[in-house]
Amino acid sequence: MTFIKRTILAVSILMTVCGQAQQRLKKSNSSKKSGYTITPVNIQNVKVTDAFWLPIIKKVQEKTIEYAIHKCEEEGRMDNFLIAGSKMEGTVKGQMPFDDTDVYKIIEGTSNTLISEPNPKLEILLDSLISIVKIGQEKDGYLTTWRTINPAKPPAPWVPVIEGKRWESLQISHELYNSGHLIEAAVVHYEATGKKNFLDIAIKNADMLVRTFGDRADQVHSVPGHQIVETGLVKLYQVTNNKAYLNLAKYFLDNRGNPKNHNLYGAYSQDDIPVIQQKEAVGHAVRAVYMYAGMTDIAALENDAAYGNAVNHLWTNMVNKKTYITGGIGAKHDGEAFGENYELPNLTAYNETCAAIGNVYWNHRLHNISGNSDYFDVIERSLYNGLISGLSLDGKKFFYPNALESDGVYKFNRGECTRQSWFDCSCCPTNLIRFIPSIPGLIYSKSKDVLYVNLYASNTAKITLDKTNLEISQQTNYPWDGKVALTVSPKKEIEFTIKLRIPSWARNQVLPGDLYSYATPSTAKTTVTINGKAFAYQEDKGYITITRKWKKREKIVLDFPMEVKQVVTNTKVEGNKGKVALEYGPIVYAIEEADNATNFDAITIGANDTFKVKKEENLLEGVNIIQTQKLKAIPYYSWSNRGVGKMKVWIDYKE
Repeated sequence: MTFIKRTILAVSILMTVCGQAQQRLKKSNSSKKSGYTITPVNIQNVKVTDAFWLPIIKKVQEKTIEYAIHKCEEEGRMDNFLIAGSKMEGTVKGQMPFDDTDVYKIIEGTSNTLISEPNPKLEILLDSLISIVKIGQEKDGYLTTWRTINPAKPPAPWVPVIEGKRWESLQISHELYNSGHLIEAAVVHYEATGKKNFLDIAIKNADMLVRTFGDRADQVHSVPGHQIVETGLVKLYQVTNNKAYLNLAKYFLDNRGNPKNHNLYGAYSQDDIPVIQQKEAVGHAVRAVYMYAGMTDIAALENDAAYGNAVNHLWTNMVNKKTYITGGIGAKHDGEAFGENYELPNLTAYNETCAAIGNVYWNHRLHNISGNSDYFDVIERSLYNGLISGLSLDGKKFFYPNALESDGVYKFNRGECTRQSWFDCSCCPTNLIRFIPSIPGLIYSKSKDVLYVNLYASNTAKITLDKTNLEISQQTNYPWDGKVALTVSPKKEIEFTIKLRIPSWARNQVLPGDLYSYATPSTAKTTVTINGKAFAYQEDKGYITITRKWKKREKIVLDFPMEVKQVVTNTKVEGNKGKVALEYGPIVYAIEEADNATNFDAITIGANDTFKVKKEENLLEGVNIIQTQKLKAIPYYSWSNRGVGKMKVWIDYKE
């Protein structure tokens, strides 16, 4: 970790020169605004011990973060802040006008790491990175280093498009996108450490945005080209109680599709019609789901029915007509965009990793409004399939798009047909860094005296409900088998409700809607016991609801029946006609040439095939495989870790 030590040493000197002193402040949640009826249980209170998720989280924390810092240092990301602040000479480095955000996302992911497990060395590293960021900020709060360094000379590929003054080319300049990631990261860092050194930078930037944008004659009338500043501003409002930030987020959303406010950017940026009139997911998929998340915030915090109706329409369209079986979204390389309804090609699928991450953020918000398990069905499918597929098993190679088929020739991954070690546009690697350490925060949520168990992974958690404190633990080998044992220990005997999510695959539903279905529905049912006695339940919004007086160390055992299932697609999806995909539990499977070299192109699935599931501990870090006499299938997320080769999820079906 010599490069980290060099960074810390260099910045320690700069911090001394600048006379910067940081103080740890006592945090208070008393002013935190929610607006949501359901609240996630903070990752600080959830200790994951899971054999599936813990190694992935640790890999990001121990390998990917260090690797990304090295790449950012190598490509001049940190230098840009120093050059902008006149602490170093030079011209702008890098290829993208949003390169600053890679540093912010690394800070966010590292901060999430600190929330779950204090680490003084990491905290010093964060202080070092934050001090570098501070150097690049202009006196009025503006922070986009390439424009500060030399507005007439932006990163080389963008010169004709974004050169000029601030805010003149918002459709593509990413100035507000930079602010969004800055603010989001700063809020997480503040929640992780209690320090205001990064939050103060974000507040200074946000205050400048509040002064700059609005309806007054002396303000800029426009909206972001790439959304995310909206959710950042909402989060800043939640920790500061300054409603100006919430108002600005709503201003940006209210004025999309408003030709009286600015020259419209078009459907690519979801800026062709007002957001409350949008009913179809269109355009750049990452921009879209970031915007939908912001709209959901407004629906919740402002109790805005028009926004709520709009996000419901958009979600229904996306899940019913534009979502891949892996949970991926965005069918087209052209514009990194959603396709038409039912346009879901496999070889040329885009499915950007960032879009999968944004989709989880959005669905989590929707669940926090409604408590409906449909949203966690989407989250789970993305998590186990089309999201973690973006990261290699060694933590140092990445997918930007996530195709569902490879012929070993077509270069789908931004110029390659396999994982890459980095990208000129490195948004996906650093987005994985910011997201994966936060996964424990998805497992539980709560509302008054109701505890929601949303995901299944071995962990111990401490949770405060309105009338009691409790500890809960899970022991499970999920997703490789469907048994989950939960131990519930309230501080005192008291009545409250536990809601246990039944995954959609265990309810004979691939995803909400009719885009996918199982060729043969299972007759097996989920069983529940409490302290060894069978519990008869009625499903409620996809949950098993148990309301009773709980004592210490009461034990719930869930058994989700797992079997190999064949998935078929709505016939309106042309490319999947006559094909099936294989699932086992929440995992989507693929066949890869590495396991099926002699007959790959001839592989079919037939009506009389018998499927066997076997754990191979030494394959791909330990996975369940599916076998027939003709094929061997591996979890989709694990493909392309053994070199270039053919792969497909959808397999020809022969009667």
